[in-house]
Amino acid sequence: MAMAEQRNDKPGRPPAAPRERTGWLSRIAPGVRNAFSKRETPENLWVKCPDTGEMIYRPDLEAALWVTPSGHHMRIGAQARLRYTFDDGKFERIASPGVADDPLKFPDVKPYPDRLKAARKASGEQDALAIAYGHIMGQPAVVAVQDFAFMGGSLSMAVGEAFITAAKEAVKREVPFVIFTASGGARMQEGTLSLMQLARTTLAVNEVKAAGLPYVVVLTDPTTGGVMASYAMLGDVHLAEPNALIGFAGRRVIEQTIRETLPPGFQRAEFQVERGMVDRVVSRGELRAVLSSILKTLMMGRNRLSAA
Repeated sequence: MAMAEQRNDKPGRPPAAPRERTGWLSRIAPGVRNAFSKRETPENLWVKCPDTGEMIYRPDLEAALWVTPSGHHMRIGAQARLRYTFDDGKFERIASPGVADDPLKFPDVKPYPDRLKAARKASGEQDALAIAYGHIMGQPAVVAVQDFAFMGGSLSMAVGEAFITAAKEAVKREVPFVIFTASGGARMQEGTLSLMQLARTTLAVNEVKAAGLPYVVVLTDPTTGGVMASYAMLGDVHLAEPNALIGFAGRRVIEQTIRETLPPGFQRAEFQVERGMVDRVVSRGELRAVLSSILKTLMMGRNRLSAA
């Protein structure tokens, strides 16, 4: 005998509507609840220290010139560097000559013009070198800044032209020429044309020196490759930020070539000071004062020669 099917002919109750949870405070003042709703926190409000992993409040880090409590000097862009260098953050930007964006029609996974477009949008600069004129604690100077965030600060035709423009501007205004270097080397998308800039920038430095004007280099992290092999090592004085990587080839490449283990701190700024390649390591907070003192001293000598 088949078991009879169980049936429930009673009509089901409709599902209850979800009740909004409200507290006594919102019933008294309806607008109060929204005042205490969750707010979105900006993703970049806290910055992680690369050395210690400590989370640092971004406004505090900016006030410290992007130097962490552990003393790590974080990389900064061209605009910030110019503000930190010149008196009251005021300066006159000097335009760089325009060059062809993709002279070799370089084949790549991503088209070279697209890479340039993305770098320009992210940095707000036309290329990796920005130049400006202003005063460093009263001393007038032309300052050039390489931005590592722009395609690794790579040396391109545009960077070469900007460097030459900065050198000519220094000679024209009869003021010192200061450059902050940060580069991974020559830009491969421009091949031999980028390598030609090593010779061209060297000639521009010679013009500054022939005019009796100081040329001071501040090496920041990292300064390597073709830039290191050219204008980064031609200064009258070489300063460096703490722990900046300064060298031509990378540590791993050198170790594989000579088949030896390199000493700790190899190619860092402090190591280079001990070997005589860098004159002094200067923290970012003291850099303006040190630069001003050096430039005024060197210009004093030039003025005496001119008077004689």
